[in-house]
Amino acid sequence: MQEITPIELKEYLEVANPPPLLLDVREPQEWALCHLEGSRHLPMNTVPQEQQTLDPEQEIIVICHHGMRSAQVVQYLQQHGFKKVMNLVGGIHAWASDIDPSMPTY
Repeated sequence: MQEITPIELKEYLEVANPPPLLLDVREPQEWALCHLEGSRHLPMNTVPQEQQTLDPEQEIIVICHHGMRSAQVVQYLQQHGFKKVMNLVGGIHAWASDIDPSMPTY
């Protein structure tokens, strides 16, 4: 499984053209507390029925709280033909710690 750290993602987002889809698979109450600007919210349990709304050719970075659920979603998408899918190591919590300390954590 391909993974990307928060620092690598921040640097990549500054130069990526087109930018990757930031797919946040946390629950609605988690999303409401904090999320990355421009990310798409798609709770993990809805991915199987909503995967047809995703482009299997688009680069996708999957995000959750600590990186466990997103890793499962990355594996699921890869098994269903998505080739350019990466997991954010440490999830949104690591992003808040390493990149944006003003972001609320839980």
